[in-house]
Amino acid sequence: MFFELIGTIVAGIATALLVWAINRTLKGRLPSWLVPVAAGAAMLLATISSEYSWFNRTQANMPEGFVVAETVEETRFYRPWTYIKPFVSRFIAVDQATARTHPSHPDQRLVDLVIYGRWARTAKIPALFDCALSNRADLVDGVSFGADGEVLNAEWNAMDANAPLLLAACASI
Repeated sequence: MFFELIGTIVAGIATALLVWAINRTLKGRLPSWLVPVAAGAAMLLATISSEYSWFNRTQANMPEGFVVAETVEETRFYRPWTYIKPFVSRFIAVDQATARTHPSHPDQRLVDLVIYGRWARTAKIPALFDCALSNRADLVDGVSFGADGEVLNAEWNAMDANAPLLLAACASI
């Protein structure tokens, strides 16, 4: 976040200096308001560019084995350009590299869901997916495992069989 702020400020200063140099070369023929307007426009464009490139940059830097399962696109009234093209503000990735199963329950997958958010901390949630029944249970306090690998005290939530999150979790292993 800090580097994006610095980049935005540098874009504004560089554009202001460029317009100022052009105006000086033209011996002051440009209107005096053009320097601050150009700086503001450059800062706005730098911010928009950073906002729209965040998802691709973050996805490119994810560890190997992470698969993006779901994205959330947003529009905001104070960002009118998002009505033309919404931007990805957060997404969920499935860590397929660390997926686990139990021999007694081969249709169940234990995976880590990693939630990325723009301007938010990354969160990791262990979740259990039953690929045969299209169910999901987040492993929170109170959930335990029996001797044969059976999940105890889990709150199962039904999912659509074609849900991208379920498909990504079940594609692991």
